[in-house]
Amino acid sequence: MRIERSSSRLSFRRQRRRRSGCLSLAVLIGMVVGALAMSWNWLGGRLMPAAQPRAEDALTAAEQSFAQGDLNATIEHARRALETDPSDDAALVLLARALIYRSYVDYNRGADRQAALDITAEALANQSNSVIRQAIRAYALQASGQPVEAARIAADALKLDSTNGLARVALALAYGGVGSFEIALRESQQVALDPVWQLEGQRAMAISYSDLGDYRSAIKAVDAAIRLNRHLIPLYFERALYAMQTGDADQATAAYFQVLSYDPENVKARLRLCELSSLLREREAAIQYCQDVTQRAPDWSDGWYQLGMEYFLQGNFQGAQQALHRCSTLQTMQNVPIPNRRFECWYVQGQAAEILGDCANLIATYNEFRAMQTSADIQETWTYPPEGPPGCVTPTAPPPP
Repeated sequence: MRIERSSSRLSFRRQRRRRSGCLSLAVLIGMVVGALAMSWNWLGGRLMPAAQPRAEDALTAAEQSFAQGDLNATIEHARRALETDPSDDAALVLLARALIYRSYVDYNRGADRQAALDITAEALANQSNSVIRQAIRAYALQASGQPVEAARIAADALKLDSTNGLARVALALAYGGVGSFEIALRESQQVALDPVWQLEGQRAMAISYSDLGDYRSAIKAVDAAIRLNRHLIPLYFERALYAMQTGDADQATAAYFQVLSYDPENVKARLRLCELSSLLREREAAIQYCQDVTQRAPDWSDGWYQLGMEYFLQGNFQGAQQALHRCSTLQTMQNVPIPNRRFECWYVQGQAAEILGDCANLIATYNEFRAMQTSADIQETWTYPPEGPPGCVTPTAPPPP
């Protein structure tokens, strides 16, 4: 029998096509099943509630964020940990510390200290005998300018646990707040030896040395704190302050630029650079920094004050008058207590108006100051003769008919 090769080839190809078709069908079925599985998983994820994060996970994230200097993330994670477990004292302490540190980061963070006060007050009310809650409450109180109450609560905590480093650092800072600088230094030196609270101890020790006028020792202490956490912005502000006290403008400048490297939008650092440039008589740089401050924070009277003073020193009396008028107006509108207002925003503004011969604004500014002096006890004095400022004739009322 003769083999037909053409028939054989045709038959062979036909079989290959059938096998190829079976393979495509299997792949197609697999793709459909996979798509269904993915859809089912997606639908289940949408319908089923997400697993609740564990408190310890949020606390770990908060600790890691604090170590990296990310105070915003620290506060967010610590709040989540407390919401999950209100009895988590470690999260409470970290949250209050982060709030207090963040309150020093920029000009508009003062509300964070009040938040720390509220949180610690509620926590202590729930567990009044808790040593750690007493300690963090004292720490928040001293940061908010209440050193007497802070010292009392910190002392109570140390009676229950004399090894509590947070309570001791709060006591040290509270003593410094009432002028007992030697005692504050002694207490902070003890905390600086505690590996758990060493950063807080070194910072408190730097503050105590600064209060005693030993700025070089203050620099060494704050440098040690920075080595423990080089990302915390408030430490660099303190480093710059101590450097300025020793006359080291270069180190102060470097500290402020370090702040800007971590927080490029920081307004407070720019104001400090304006002040520093003014001291160094770098007039153009001072004006540039101050203008940047007023553009970024138009509602901050300190920026307008510094800009006005710089204009005045440069002989730009019209610019000084306008900037200082903005400073005085903001303080009045924001209801700043009269004893806490910057008197120079009125007085130097008046001096600029007097130099320019602007009697209307000079008299108006002078009358504003007299009204403040009448309603509150302020130390500054500004007086003119009864007839009014020199060169300005005060109109008299016509005699009655």
